[in-house]
Amino acid sequence: MDVNAAVAAAAAIAGVLTGVIAVLAFRWSEREQRRPTRTSLHTDPVLPPGVDTVLSVLRSSAVVLDEADAVVKASSAAYALGLVRGGKLAVEPMLQMARDTRRDGEIRQVELDLPRRGTGRGEALAVSARVAPLGSRLVLLLVEDLTEARRIEAVRRDFVANVSHELKTPVGALSLLSEAVMDASEDPEAVERFAGRMQIEATRLTNLVQELIDLSRVQNDDPLEDAEPVRVDELVAEAVDRCRHQAGTKQITMAAGGTAELRIWGNRGQLAAALGNLVENAVNYSPARTRVGIAARRVNAPGGDLIEIAVTDQGIGISDKDKERIFERFYRVDPARSRATGGTGLGLAIVKHVAASHSGEVTVWSSEGQGSTFTLRLPEAGAAARDRAQQHPDLDDEAGRPHGSPHDPSPYESLPAPEVLP
Repeated sequence: MDVNAAVAAAAAIAGVLTGVIAVLAFRWSEREQRRPTRTSLHTDPVLPPGVDTVLSVLRSSAVVLDEADAVVKASSAAYALGLVRGGKLAVEPMLQMARDTRRDGEIRQVELDLPRRGTGRGEALAVSARVAPLGSRLVLLLVEDLTEARRIEAVRRDFVANVSHELKTPVGALSLLSEAVMDASEDPEAVERFAGRMQIEATRLTNLVQELIDLSRVQNDDPLEDAEPVRVDELVAEAVDRCRHQAGTKQITMAAGGTAELRIWGNRGQLAAALGNLVENAVNYSPARTRVGIAARRVNAPGGDLIEIAVTDQGIGISDKDKERIFERFYRVDPARSRATGGTGLGLAIVKHVAASHSGEVTVWSSEGQGSTFTLRLPEAGAAARDRAQQHPDLDDEAGRPHGSPHDPSPYESLPAPEVLP
């Protein structure tokens, strides 16, 4: 009996000692976990109050670095640009700027060209980086992507250069011809010849200025503010009348079909200019004694029917490399032919802007030596089309592949039979 009591007492004492040791060990471990270490001091700094919120609403890419150059905070845009990789700032010039700023506290700014991630074409991102101290231990890096701004500036610069060049040609010609007229004042035949050349150059200059005005207007104006139902047959008749003289001179037959009872919702003046440019190009680039066809039809599309107008010629055609650039301002497939016909290189750029501003598109099918087909796809007039134009200013190609694509080798043949115009 005494032996059993002694054993029980010993077991109880052992259990109590075990419990005390366990409690002490737990508290010691908890204290060690709360104790700051050298690593935690460098890798877990605290941002000043409000900084996290401010960085989240900035449009610039933001990166916060600690005194060990480790990334404390980085925006999603910084990761997208490839500035941060593996918790480190991956751009050496920016890292050096951060170190210099941490050393002397000065704010620094620099513009850099960075390689674009995921491409092997040597494309570069133009960025502006600004580094400033953030408190006593942190450094803030703000990076602005300037790539699109530089592209727009380059387009504007090229546009001004092209306009200057295009204006210089007829102005210089007029100056020389006027001098020739003065020198030949006693030769009526020479005066008449030079005066005729002056009229040609003056007409070219007038056309260029007018197309520059038209291009500026379609880029800045909202055509849907003055939109109305426009009859397709009236647009076609106006385009044909505009080119009747040139077509007659080259004995080109003009034919139209399928335009009856079709209406487009949009600005009449801009639509007439766009279709007129397409028809005029077709006549100018077609050989003598060929045919230019204009055909229209209604096509079904989600959200409302579209009107498709195709202008087909039997001209020189367009190469694959030129197809990607023909809608650029001042770009010409055949510069010599364009100058001979008085072309400015702005016609297709105007067509593209008119189509886009009317929630439509323009596409081209062409084969060298076989001709080309330019197709305008625009919303049909009506309540559904008006709602569609107001609610969906940027039209997607949800209706499928447009007619006139390279996979549709003869888009004009699928349209209604044309009627030969006098």
